[in-house]
Amino acid sequence: MERAVFLAGVRRFLTVLGMLAGATAVGSALLGLLTGSDLSRSIAIGYYLVGSGLLIGGFFVGNRGPARPKGDKPTPIFGSRFVRWANREEVRETMNTSAVYLSLGFALILLGVAVDSV
Repeated sequence: MERAVFLAGVRRFLTVLGMLAGATAVGSALLGLLTGSDLSRSIAIGYYLVGSGLLIGGFFVGNRGPARPKGDKPTPIFGSRFVRWANREEVRETMNTSAVYLSLGFALILLGVAVDSV
């Protein structure tokens, strides 16, 4: 049972990575063609930029504090704050989301290195 769950998670991760890498490659190739740049270099730079953005996003998502807003009201600038402490599930979800962003970002940077080396 645990192995099937692990394999399903790996399959979903690789699917998201493939879609993200494909979209990044297409967008970078189009921008590279518009600017007259080398195709492999523009794709590598696209992977670097998107990967770095995901690493930065994963860092900030992972460093979110334990306080969460109460209800749907915006947090006031002055006056009393309407916050509550995050429960265990919210903290776990924050850490898992951060791990996914960091893993995708690192994988895209490695793809950029592989494409740039060619």
